[in-house]
Amino acid sequence: MLLGVTAMACIAVGVGGCALKAGQSSLVTGKILFVKHCGSCHTLARADTKGSIGPNLDAAFAEALQVGEGRGIIGGIVKQQVEYPSSAGLMPKLPLSERQATDIAAYVQYASAKPGKDTGLLATAVQSGTLPPAVEKNGVLAISANPQGLLAYTVKAATATAGPITITMSNTSGVDHNLALQAGTGSTGTLLGHTPIESKGTASLKLTLKAGKYTFYCEVPGHRAAGMFGTLTVK
Repeated sequence: MLLGVTAMACIAVGVGGCALKAGQSSLVTGKILFVKHCGSCHTLARADTKGSIGPNLDAAFAEALQVGEGRGIIGGIVKQQVEYPSSAGLMPKLPLSERQATDIAAYVQYASAKPGKDTGLLATAVQSGTLPPAVEKNGVLAISANPQGLLAYTVKAATATAGPITITMSNTSGVDHNLALQAGTGSTGTLLGHTPIESKGTASLKLTLKAGKYTFYCEVPGHRAAGMFGTLTVK
């Protein structure tokens, strides 16, 4: 979890000499790494991340820019926080090299509080689109977490036939996810079952379902609120 506005203001002068320079980093790599390692905690519009555990980086850095901090200072602040997270905060020490931390910082420096959408290679660095609805076959319904670390499944809808069903949820992203199923749609309903929370692997859930509408979602705090849910229609 990166720094909030108050903490940024306190260290801005101290890291002024750490502003990143062109040619020292890869924005494409930085975006990929940011989505995978930081997106579950932070909102950053250009990266299409909607994490709510940590500060909204667009809002946080917009305020810093409005009070006169140059955009170049953002990279230094982020890099320092990635490499040396506060022991009093929620952000863990990430398994990243100095170059990877530099790439993440450069992307946040470029993208935070910047209107519009990424273009060119940056636009395709992380695939955020969803696939066609998942369809149950021979009693098995397969749903996967976004492989690049976005807080999403690869589908927003699924269909199945009433009766016994095994729902499998695969996750190759390295970000903790699971799949829970509740009766009905919306934010409330009866929990019918869930898979374990795992960062990598495939888990399954066996149920007997009647015709109707169900909601599948991730139970990791903040993930459902960020959009990691979908609708299962059983006929």
